[in-house]
Amino acid sequence: MKKIIILLSIALVCFAFVTITDRYIGAKPEFIPASKQRTGDAAKGFAYLTTGDYLKSGIPYSLFMRVTPKDTNNFLQRTGVNKNLSYDFTAVKAPNGELVVAPNCLQCHAQLFDGKLVVGLGNSLSDFTMNRETPALIAETFLKNLTGENAKKYEAAKSFITALKAVAPKLITSTKGVNLADGLAYLLVSHRDPQTLKWSDQNLLSLPDDIIPTDVPAWWLLRKKNAMFYNGFGRGDFGRFLMASNLLTVSDTIEAKSVDRYFNDVLAYINSLQPPKYPKRIDSAKAVEGKTIFMATCKKCHGTYGEDAEYPNLLIPAEIIKTDSLLYTANYSNPQFIDWFNKSWFTTGDHPAKLVPFRGYIAPPLDGIWVTAPYMHNGSVPSLEAMLNSKIRPVYWRRSFSKPSYNYDNPGWNYEMKIEPGNSEVYNTKLKGYGNYGHYFGDQLSDADRKAVIEYLKTL
Repeated sequence: MKKIIILLSIALVCFAFVTITDRYIGAKPEFIPASKQRTGDAAKGFAYLTTGDYLKSGIPYSLFMRVTPKDTNNFLQRTGVNKNLSYDFTAVKAPNGELVVAPNCLQCHAQLFDGKLVVGLGNSLSDFTMNRETPALIAETFLKNLTGENAKKYEAAKSFITALKAVAPKLITSTKGVNLADGLAYLLVSHRDPQTLKWSDQNLLSLPDDIIPTDVPAWWLLRKKNAMFYNGFGRGDFGRFLMASNLLTVSDTIEAKSVDRYFNDVLAYINSLQPPKYPKRIDSAKAVEGKTIFMATCKKCHGTYGEDAEYPNLLIPAEIIKTDSLLYTANYSNPQFIDWFNKSWFTTGDHPAKLVPFRGYIAPPLDGIWVTAPYMHNGSVPSLEAMLNSKIRPVYWRRSFSKPSYNYDNPGWNYEMKIEPGNSEVYNTKLKGYGNYGHYFGDQLSDADRKAVIEYLKTL
């Protein structure tokens, strides 16, 4: 009898799903074709990612160490000048030989989780609620007053400080935990010539009215994907997109080429990453039941897992997914940004990249989904249960950033619902670009079915 009930519930969900998707005439998922990718040495990629000079300007090492306490954790097991730096900063030689400290990719693409550093996990604890222009101005004032041999310190820091002053006032969020990397890319290209990549103190593009936040996707998903970013518009060579952080301080295309030659190795390292295994007990019987429901309701968009894993690489139109549209309309589909990139140095050579905008979002792989809360492209949903049941998604919710704690049973951050907006630790889904609506497919499931699906998702 129990098996019959399960099969009937699955049939009803399948019928509801077909009804939902067929309701929109002409709105169909779109397949993303694969692009040829470079290959390389994963070990070399890790070394360059954590010690490499893809940013060649930063705060002079002596000044940085004076105002920043030593980090004794050394999560990356680095040696030399990097040994006492936090994992998300790297000491490198500037072109004039001065030692500087620059942020690295792990600022966004690694996170401390239960006391361990998980490289590749999107950083959902970042804080962009502060204007970083002020420390840049203080550093500039101090360094400009140095004379003699020490004057080299300002020369080494100048391009980093110049870029920070230009973009920092626009890179401010209302809420902790969300990321503005997409907006940073737009702001940086607005100051650079597309062919030479040389910096201009004047904006070459009109600036967008809004910088829309995102949640950082896990790096280990990339090896399955045929396109990058939430709306799948990053086509061609992924290495070119990965090295785009170089736009913060790059001097010209000669420097860009010197950095680009390392990113086949960086991509190889990223493709070697595996999601962390769920560390608690899993109810195997319930997980089997959940897999049956998942295969009937979710695999069409999110693929299958295990020995015969297959990922469909589908873009889901806005009319079907119904999630907050501002990421792809304000950030991704800005015609000036698309035009700049598709005429730029990034599209040249034997491994070019290009941008192909889309009105909707890619249905991502779900490997390691248990550890990647909060959910949605903007991090608006705190738990998997709420992701599968839109009726319980909180309008305002708060989690701790000083002492973050995770709910393993119902994967997601432990949080408290609020009845009104609050400080920067309260996520406000009423803000522009922060909406938690859409992806209503799980609403068709019963509570028992949702719990079973969640138990299965813990195994991925």
